Amino acid sequence: MIKKIRVEQLRPGMYVHDFNCSWIEHPFLSNSVLLKSEKDVQKVVGFGIRELYIDTSKGSDVGDAPTMEEAHIETREEMHRVFEWTRSIINPVSVTEEISKAKRVKHEAKIAIHDIMGEVKMGRQVEVEQAEHVVEKMVDSIFRNVDALTSLSRIKQADQYLFMHSVNVCVLMISFCRFMGIDREVVQKVGVGALLHDIGKMKVPQAVLNKTSKLTDSEFLTMQKHVTFSRAMLVDSPGIPGEAVDVAYEHHERYDGAGYPNRLKGDAISRFGQMASIADVYDAITSDRVYHKGMEPAEAIRKIFEWSKHHFNEELAHWFIKCVGIYPVGTLVRLESGLLAVVAEPGQTSILHPLVRAVYDSNKNRLLVHPVDIDLAKPDCADRIVSYDNPELRGINPLDYLNLHGIF
Repeated sequence: MIKKIRVEQLRPGMYVHDFNCSWIEHPFLSNSVLLKSEKDVQKVVGFGIRELYIDTSKGSDVGDAPTMEEAHIETREEMHRVFEWTRSIINPVSVTEEISKAKRVKHEAKIAIHDIMGEVKMGRQVEVEQAEHVVEKMVDSIFRNVDALTSLSRIKQADQYLFMHSVNVCVLMISFCRFMGIDREVVQKVGVGALLHDIGKMKVPQAVLNKTSKLTDSEFLTMQKHVTFSRAMLVDSPGIPGEAVDVAYEHHERYDGAGYPNRLKGDAISRFGQMASIADVYDAITSDRVYHKGMEPAEAIRKIFEWSKHHFNEELAHWFIKCVGIYPVGTLVRLESGLLAVVAEPGQTSILHPLVRAVYDSNKNRLLVHPVDIDLAKPDCADRIVSYDNPELRGINPLDYLNLHGIF
């Protein structure tokens, strides 16, 4: 049986099923391991892990700990209580009107960061003006419709991870700032920092940067230096604002002091550094990598919610979840009626009531011949989301039901 426990309950003889911190490079070769000694337990504690999952069939038990299923249900119910929320953003144009422009902007952004990183790799200075130009277009798109460009972050390419991660974190940060009502001029500065937040990786040895297996302790210390490299390069670049430097230098810090490079804690981390840490983790854990299968976005949001009790600023994490949604665009959800539907657009009145596209009838175990749009926010709609579902198990690609494919 898989159970969720607090790290204080961890003892030698327990079998860790999941360390429950995808962004931490823990000192064990596998994410599942039998802890044989107190030294092993202290390794887990020392790496800032607060809650984790154990397998009681392979090791010692904690009698009163909730099962994984019970823990997930409890978290989902808590999220539904917290986020019964009326949306305050009004989009000047619809997703349909903006999506083609958003596709072009994202494509331009990918080319821009590819070129900028290539120049830095050759030893040249960061092309700040090129970054500012494309970020301005991204800000324009998100201020016209906060959902169009954000929904395109659903498209992931493992072989383009470094470039697309930079673009996606930029999109998420601009949207995050927009939701919080931050002044447009400041959003532009934050967006530049987000687009360039991993620029220091161009100074990390390629053997470490491109390694497909677990990093050794020394290799991980080398990888950690990328934030210091990023800061040094940006500080030396004329015209770079302080907000941009904060985003690049602090996106691996954690609110409880478990991050790097300086193990800053609480508000010793700048506000934009705190926000960037959330956006960076969310995109990283939802992305397919050579050695890592990305989580479904709804699962990642649940993780962000759990981690907000320790690793992130809770208020900011909740704002991020409001921005992205409990069930982000492209999520396969199960409705109370038994229909499975793809989230097509965020709810305009409530985060819990998006526009969904019904594609599968689980009562009859078959795909619908014609997908049906259901606006869960309408007063006469009797259906509701009860959970999210795994599209792979159903043989469904949610992107096939959205107008997101294109020039990427």
